[in-house]
This record gives sequence, C-alpha cells and structure tokens, in this order.
Amino acid sequence: MRLQWRPEPADWADAVRTMVPFTRWSPWFAAALGVFSAVLIVIGQPLPGVFGVVCAALIAALPGVGARLAFNRNPIAGRTVTAEVDGGHIRMMTVDGTAHSDLAVADLAGWAETERNFVLRTAEGGVHPVPGRAFDSTEDIDAFRDLLSKALGRPA
Repeated sequence: MRLQWRPEPADWADAVRTMVPFTRWSPWFAAALGVFSAVLIVIGQPLPGVFGVVCAALIAALPGVGARLAFNRNPIAGRTVTAEVDGGHIRMMTVDGTAHSDLAVADLAGWAETERNFVLRTAEGGVHPVPGRAFDSTEDIDAFRDLLSKALGRPA
C-alpha cells in the first residue's frame, strides 16, 4: 500500500494529545479553573478571580501552541511524506529525500487511532502520526488497521 500526505500542525497536536495524558485533561482542568475563578469574581474576589481566568486560558492554549511551535521548529515537518506499507514494515520518506524512517511494525511500542490519525509509538518514545487523508480508500484504512491490530494488538 502506498500513502502520501503533507503533515499539518493539527496532526502533531492530535498525536501529542493521544500519547501524553496531561494534554487530554488540560481542557477539562482549564474549564474547572475558569468556573471556579468566575465564582471568585462574582463573590467579590476580583484579583484572584481574574488571575484564575488568565491561568485557565493559558492552560487551555498551551498544548496546542506547544504542538504548533514544535511543528514549525522541525525542519522537515511541512514537507510531503510518502510511505510504503507492506506486511512487516512502514517505510516513510519525505518526497525530497531529506528524511526517512523504516519502522518494523512488530517493533512498535503501540498505536492509537483518533478521528484524524493513526498514531504510531516507537520504543524510543518517538511518535509518528499517519493521517487518514493519506489513504486512497476506506479499504486501505481498514487494511492498515488490521495490520496494526494483528501485529500489536488493540490500540492504546
């Protein structure tokens, strides 16, 4: 199976949210802090209330901003990627040849599936998002999911 996509910051943010538990809970924590801070403002404590609202906004924004900054700092992040998938390997390469990865499916530490991506995790802590838009058909998506399930078991 042959895949091709152009990475986007949202792909990286999705991968980080999938693999780093703190980023999954930060919006909920920010909302709870925001509500608590609004209550402080209402009961006559404007200084700590405003401080809490500002902190809640930062907590909500930082994971997305961090992912976007990491994406923009990576020299190959925005370059088109092609991948060849066979029974045991996923070979990814930028179209201009500046970077490549050869992932043995059996050596992956885990995987997850989101609405946007398949997120592949290596034993060294690396993360490779493979977006759904990289596939030509739903049959290819199903075949990729089956390959990962047979080699690694259920998604994380």
